[in-house]
Amino acid sequence: MTEFEKTASGLGEECGVFGAYDMDGHDVAPSIYYGLFALQHRGQESCGIAVTDTYGERKVLSKKGLGLVNEVFDGESLSELKGNLGVGHVRYSTAGGTRVENAQPLVINYVKGTLAIAHNGNLVNAVELRKELEYTGAIFQTTIDSEVIAYHIARERLNTRTAEEAVRNAMKKIRGAYALVVNSPRKMIGARDPFGLKPLCIGKRDRTYFLASESCAISAVDAEFVRDVRPGEIVTITKDGIASDMSMALEEDRQARCIFEYIYFARMDSTIDGVNVYHSRILAGKALARSYPVEADLVVGVPDSGLVAARGYSEESGIPTGMAFHKNSYVGRTFIKPKQSERESSVKIKLNVIPEVVKGKRIVMVDDSIVRGTTCANIIRMLKNAGASEVHVRISSPPFLYPCYFGTDVPSNEQLIAHSHTPEQIREMIGADSLGYMEISKLREMVGSLGYCDACFTGNYPMEVPGRDISHAFE
Repeated sequence: MTEFEKTASGLGEECGVFGAYDMDGHDVAPSIYYGLFALQHRGQESCGIAVTDTYGERKVLSKKGLGLVNEVFDGESLSELKGNLGVGHVRYSTAGGTRVENAQPLVINYVKGTLAIAHNGNLVNAVELRKELEYTGAIFQTTIDSEVIAYHIARERLNTRTAEEAVRNAMKKIRGAYALVVNSPRKMIGARDPFGLKPLCIGKRDRTYFLASESCAISAVDAEFVRDVRPGEIVTITKDGIASDMSMALEEDRQARCIFEYIYFARMDSTIDGVNVYHSRILAGKALARSYPVEADLVVGVPDSGLVAARGYSEESGIPTGMAFHKNSYVGRTFIKPKQSERESSVKIKLNVIPEVVKGKRIVMVDDSIVRGTTCANIIRMLKNAGASEVHVRISSPPFLYPCYFGTDVPSNEQLIAHSHTPEQIREMIGADSLGYMEISKLREMVGSLGYCDACFTGNYPMEVPGRDISHAFE
């Protein structure tokens, strides 16, 4: 999602993590670069790579900065990152602001050596843990809760035999959502929160192991997908292979994967916990068609996140699907962030309607969500200005009613249009001829038997959450 899209919709992605360990000693920075490229959709504000040579001095070399992966790194900077063990990160700011010191990976030098850590997610007890550390002398360099995790792992390492034991002890203290990749001098450790809120998977290419937020990044480096890291699992990758620690795992019926990974966040060619994202979105579209049938001439998806669900709606309803929009792919993060009054023209810069496709037709427009309603209203206006006779909106998620505390940048209640308006009021406000949201009971069809979190729709959080907005607690 671009700067424009975040401003217009109010919905931000999570972050992306990627780790690599080449047992033959070859440099892994190029692979991490391509892995991060595949995860760019998960964060576009900053990125970084940190590497170490397990056969040499084990000194950590790192580079990070604000911008896209191909803006921060070039051939020369990658060639300077010599090391066969490394971790990378792409960031969208959830807790903490957009500043270079908040870019990851974080590199910590301490008495036992060096740790490099990349984190996707948010902690719900980060404020109290940070205060506890500050009162015992810790000095923080960033405003992100990832540094709280790094400090706890480093401190636990002083009293444990191994780095993975330190990670496990830190997991006993932190609460919230996290997928972690932690590199010690000779190990790559992956950890996933016990609820499985954030995804993490394992890949292998020859004698190189990978950890990644999504399987699409494993494919991007021409590696074989091995398996997902299970909720609550700690995997330790060394020259001897993979070791697993499931001591932090919860019962299966308590697992709570973020349902919005399947609706929107993940790339459509990824598979998370055995569920293919493309297939889950097809099923979402089919469910919408059954719940909200309408007489229409054409089904169109709003690029990119509405396209697959639109195909599912078309398949179930028998209404043909078409491409009604041209998306300008070159509106990147450097595009000037528009003010509220400028959003309509910004939508036109990002998306153009193809009049020949929609003129005189009754349109079913499928998108993944309505947050504030501004963008949706503008797109409907564009369709009608291009000659569409009717626009029926179908949304492949239920209404957003509650904030997310786990790393998804869902705005506060006051900014959520569905929090203070009924679907009929929203329909009138956005100018649609009809409006249908995904029924909460139908979410199950997308993911089968997997446990998932739908708290942003229901308010049923899988754990105790703060009674206030924690997203900028450290600012």
